[in-house]
Order: sequence, then C-alpha cells, then structure tokens
Amino acid sequence: MAAKRDGPTAAVVVDPDGKVSGWSEGGRLLLGWTAEETVGRPVTDLWADRPSGLPENLGIGSDPTGVVPLRHRDGSTVDAVLTTHPLRGADGRVLGRVVTVQPWGRRPVIADRAFEQCPFALGVYDPELRFLWVNASACRVMAHSEEQVLGEKYRELFPELDDMAYTDRLSEVARTGEPARLITVFRPLGSNYANAWATSMWPVRDAEGKVRAVANWGFDMSAEYWARQRLLILNKASGGIGLTLDVIGTAQELATTPVPGFADLVTVDLFDEVLRGEEPPSASAFTSGDTITLSRAAQHSAKEDTDRAPGPATPVSHPPGSVAARCMATGRSTVELAAQPGEGGEWAFGPGLAADPAHWPPGNPLIEGSIAADGLTGRITVPLRARGALLGVVVFSRLDRPEAFTADDLILAEEMTAKAAVAIDNARRYSRERTTALTLQRSLLPQGLPDQKAVEAASRYLPAGTGAEVGGDWFDVVPLSGARVALVVGDVVGHGLHASAGMGRLRTAVRTLADVDLPPDELLTHLDDLVLHLAGELQPAGRFEPTGESGATCLYTVYDPVSRRFTLASAGHPLPLIISPDGTRTPVPAHPGPPLGIGGLPFEATELELPEGSLLALYTDGLVESRERDVDQRIAELLRALNHSATSLEALCDTVMDAMLPERRTDDAALLLARTHALDPRHVADLAVEPDPAQVPRARKFAVDQVDAWGLEEASFVTELVVSELVTNAIRYGAPPIRLRLIRDTSLICEVFDGSNTAPHLRRARAFDEGGRGLLLVAQLTQGWGTRHTTNGKTIWCAQALT
Repeated sequence: MAAKRDGPTAAVVVDPDGKVSGWSEGGRLLLGWTAEETVGRPVTDLWADRPSGLPENLGIGSDPTGVVPLRHRDGSTVDAVLTTHPLRGADGRVLGRVVTVQPWGRRPVIADRAFEQCPFALGVYDPELRFLWVNASACRVMAHSEEQVLGEKYRELFPELDDMAYTDRLSEVARTGEPARLITVFRPLGSNYANAWATSMWPVRDAEGKVRAVANWGFDMSAEYWARQRLLILNKASGGIGLTLDVIGTAQELATTPVPGFADLVTVDLFDEVLRGEEPPSASAFTSGDTITLSRAAQHSAKEDTDRAPGPATPVSHPPGSVAARCMATGRSTVELAAQPGEGGEWAFGPGLAADPAHWPPGNPLIEGSIAADGLTGRITVPLRARGALLGVVVFSRLDRPEAFTADDLILAEEMTAKAAVAIDNARRYSRERTTALTLQRSLLPQGLPDQKAVEAASRYLPAGTGAEVGGDWFDVVPLSGARVALVVGDVVGHGLHASAGMGRLRTAVRTLADVDLPPDELLTHLDDLVLHLAGELQPAGRFEPTGESGATCLYTVYDPVSRRFTLASAGHPLPLIISPDGTRTPVPAHPGPPLGIGGLPFEATELELPEGSLLALYTDGLVESRERDVDQRIAELLRALNHSATSLEALCDTVMDAMLPERRTDDAALLLARTHALDPRHVADLAVEPDPAQVPRARKFAVDQVDAWGLEEASFVTELVVSELVTNAIRYGAPPIRLRLIRDTSLICEVFDGSNTAPHLRRARAFDEGGRGLLLVAQLTQGWGTRHTTNGKTIWCAQALT
C-alpha cells in the first residue's frame, strides 16, 4: 500500500466519447493497467463503484469534492482524487479531456486538506512577506478571505496590526534560514480582547536548499497566557503585601500591587477600630440596611493624579443597599460589568472557559450599565475578612480598557484580598501589642531626671521602627549619699511585652540595690543573681507558655563630685565614652564583664578621676549597631557627633540621635549624657576624731561652727544632736580611724566613717531601757540616713533638708 500511496500521479486522456485515448506510465504504476489494456476502453471500466451523478464523459469540473474509488488490476480498490482539464483545438472545439488521478492517501493531497482544515492559523509568505497561501483559520483571525490577501504584503495590508516583533522575526527567518518561535499579544480585528498567540516560523527551501518562502503557524493561547499573568500578579502580591507590620502600609501595598496589570483603580476601606489596633466590630452589629462608615486607608490609580497620598485616613460612607454594604453584610464578593453586548446581542465575555457564565459563583456577574457613567467597564467588590472578623472592603475597578472581568479574575481578586486581610490583621494585632509594650516601657522609664548637683544630665529613648517590636532598653539617674550620683544604662534580651516587663524588674532592682549603697561590682553581682532567679521563673510550668528570653546587659557608674572620682562596672554592656573639657577622649581602662544571667563569673570595678566639666555618654547597642559598618566605626561616628562644647545637653541629645539612627530602626536606642560638676571645696569640711569619748564635744563644736559659717544657723541644733550620736556610736562600737565630714549640697549631709564593717541597726527602746534611742532619734530628725560599706570600713550618713 505504501507504493500505491506514494506512487506517481496518473495522467489519462479521454476522448469525447468517454474512451481512453492516452495512458501514462504513472497510470500503470498506480493501477497496474498497461496502455495496451486501457486505450480504447471506456474510462468507466476503471470505476470500482462509480459515484452517482458522475457523467460518462467525466464532466466533473476541476475541483472534485469527493473521493472516487478506482479498480486496480489485482482486484483491489484505490481511493483517488480526480481532476479534469478540457483539451481544445485551434477552433475552440473540445477534443477530449485530461484526467489527473492522485491517490487520496498521497501526501500532497492529504496534506492540503489537513492544512486547510487545521484549527491553527497557517500561512506561507515569500521572502518579501507577500501572502502565498493561508488557511481558513488564518482568514478568520485576519477577517479577510484568501482572495483578499494573496499577493499582498502583510505590512501594507494590515498596518494597524503590524507588530514589529512578529514581522521582523519573519524577515529574519527569510534572511537567515533559521527557524524561530515567538509569543505575541494583540487584539484581533473585531475583538474587544487582547489575545496571546504562540507562533512558530520556519524557512521553506527548494531542492537546492535556497529559501523560497517562510511558513508559520500560530494558535490562540490566551487562556494559558492570562492564567500565567494572574499567577504572576498573585506572586507579586505574595512578595509585595505584608512587608511591614503597619496597617496603612499594608493597605497601600494591596492597593498598588494589582495596578495596572489587573485593575486601573483600587480602594481599601477599613474600620476605624482596625486602624487604631483595636478589635473590629462584630459582623452582627450591622445589616445591609445600615450605613457603614469606614476610613479610606489606601487608594491607587493608574492615573497618578488620583493617587491618595500617605496620611490620615479619610472617612467614607457606604449607604444602605450599596454593593459594598451588601458585600460586607453577606460576606460574599460581587462583580459588576458594564453593558457591552456581543455581535449577536449576547454578553461578550472574555477569553477562556472561565468567562462562561456557568463558571461564575451565584449572583455574579451583575450587568450594571450605570457604572459606565463613572467611566468603568467593570468593578469587583470584595469584603476584607480575616480569622472570621470583618476588617473592611476592597474595590477593584477597570476604567478605560475594553476587557471585562472574568470568573478567574474574581478568584484572583479574592486571593489577593484574603492574603492582605491576614497581613492587615497581623499588623493590627502587632500595633496593639506594640502600643501596649511601648506604654508599659515608657511608664517604667524615668519621666524626668532627679534634681541633683553632681552632674547636668539629659536623656533620649527611641523605640524601634514600626516594623520591629519594642525592646528592653532603659536608663536611670539615681541620687546617692554623699552628694554622689549613679548613672545606669541597660538592655534586656528580646523584644515585646516580656522585654519591657523584664526591664521594669531590673530597673527597680538596680534602684533598690543603689539605695543600699553597694559598690558597682557588688551591685552587678547581686543583679546577676536576680536575673538567674528570673530565668528560672520564666521556665514553663503546667499549661503556661514560656514568657520570653532571659539575660541582660547593664552598665552601672557612680560619680562623686567631692573627689571627682568616677567608678564603673559593666555586665556585658558597652563602656561609656568620656570626653575631657579640652575635647580629648579619656580612655577607660576596663573590660566589660559577662552579661547578666551567666552566673559564677566576677565583675570588676574601675575608678577614674575626671576633670570638672567632663562629658559622659552612656548608650545602648541600638545606637551604634549597623549592618553597613562595624562597631568601631560607629563608635567613631558617635564621638564625632558628641560636641563637648555644646551649651545644651538636650540639643546635643537630639543631634546625636539624628546623626546615628536611620529612619528604619530595628532596635531600641537609649542615650544618657552627663556633664560632671565638682563640689566647691568650701562646701566640704573634714575632722579626724580620736577614738576617745572626750572627743565628742570637740566634734559637736566643729559641726556647729561649720554650719554657722555656712549661714545655716537654723540647722545647728539638729546637726549638733546628730553629730553627737553618730560620733559616739563610732567611738563606742566602731574601730579607728574615725572621721567626720560635713557636706553642703542640696541638703546638709553629715557622714561619720570608721574602720569597722559592723553595721548599726535601728532599735526601738522600751520604756525603762537606757539605750537604743540614738539612731531612732537620727531617723526622726533627718530626711534620711543609711550605711555604705567600703573596702576598709563603713560610713554612717544622714541628710537634712535645706529650706
């Protein structure tokens, strides 16, 4: 059969009487009959089953419409296509006919029919891009018949459809002889929708290999193309929505992501409670008959002049019966399409199966001609819901584009809205927790620095940016006995409410230990034990969840304005920066100890003598940490920003924070600046006391004379009683050396030092006791009293308020 199918074409000459007068060699190869066996016989002897209506003289025309079965010499049947051509003499008389016989299965014949009936658009062009042949599908795409395009140049015939990428690629194939593939998007004639076409092009060569033509085929892949575009938009939404934990920012991301690929105008309206970080109202609180008032959180349009600039949300009301109110009440989306009927009066849906009304959810789409008055061709309204709560409503609108929304577009709009709803709800919850943590932290930080004369101080605290949680940074200024002052700064590990609560605990503990007048290294040791105990409490027990991380850093310093001694100890915290009055940096010969919560490791105290007017800078790591520079570079930048000659520490704080902190901060930052003062030597009086009770009157007289010299005669009586009691106790219960010191500061301070480490205790004497009333008397007559221990003894002090 292969020989018959691929055999040559037979040529038969038939005279006017219908008899064979000529027989080609192709006839013998095709049907097996020789010329001697066929010439002179009626041509109808070749029919295996003569088709009805076929005339005896083969007047069947030049374009047969069917297949004629012919009889092979071996008795088999050969299906063939017959084409007849009349033979005329010089006078025009018909002398006979030439019949061309081609087997139906032969490749040129079957290929012609296959290509003509192919559902893909097929075409052949000469090297100048003139049409040589097109099939019926290509004619439908071009809205032209084959007779109208043959011999015409593509670019001249369809200038409005000339896609340079397509025609240039055809020319390139004709020039290079290399096949090519291309995907083009264009709007066919008579269509309101842009279609995507996949096209393959290849050269057609002759026997010598010369390119004689260019052929191409193309098929409409609009459904696949637009499905891919929707996936790209959804992928863009996945990467572009929810980048920040900010309600307004997330709403703006939802508004900008679909424009212009999916919609031309997007609005996002939210309840005011959502914007404030509160719980949204219950869905049962309103019905479709209520006017719902929201706030326009975001709006973005393909036209830049209609974009809503970032700022406070503006109120928007959705009246009863409106589409938005109905969608929020029912929880279902609604698609509105402007009236654009097709050629037959039916609705003109977009490409793809999803455009079929059968694929729409119930109630959609609504054919709403009134939206055309607003310049809209379609609108999708989607309620914004997350975790069962209604947050607001989103509206996607198409303006001046003919493509209407499809059912697949509705799915995409709902997917983007659902993702944004979760992100907005997360931002709302985060905003609420952040506000709570920030309020807690600010309430635990000092609201104002205490009044004292040892240093001039100023401070700043800035929480992390909106994309990060509140941290556990803190600072404090604590007045101490002897006109001294403690400067403290610390940082709790972690973020959020737990870090704020931990910061409050540590700040309270530091103040308590500072009141005991512990040295810096000993204070940090006690604080380290406290953090270890807190870490044990943080372990989950029963059904309770762990409350966060443990651990902290702390820098504790003490400045004495009498001796100008500055003592410090660090638990894993950056050391302070000290700038002398002449602008040079004073090095701190110390190393930070381990962070709090490690346990078992010692802390070391370092003591410096500072010139009066030195500038101290205590800070947390959030001020100097950076991804672009190392810590040493950032500390150098901080030193450059610390202008030692600044007259206002408050202004200097602002300058430093502006210079060091970026707009998008990921960690809290605290800064405490202090300029040291020295107490006037004339406001300090010392007296060495021999361990003899006879020295008590001498000490009393020294104190009264000094108080009178300071012009504080009204304090003389109390001072005489206090000095008498404290010096007597030191001589009786203490150990030499004994020293009395009076300090005039914001209060009148009396200190008695002795070499014993035994601390006195306040007792309440009974009616007939002969002792035990001394310290009680001191406590009643003074503003405060206490004991502080040193390496070689202790100091008992008390302070009187000065009017």
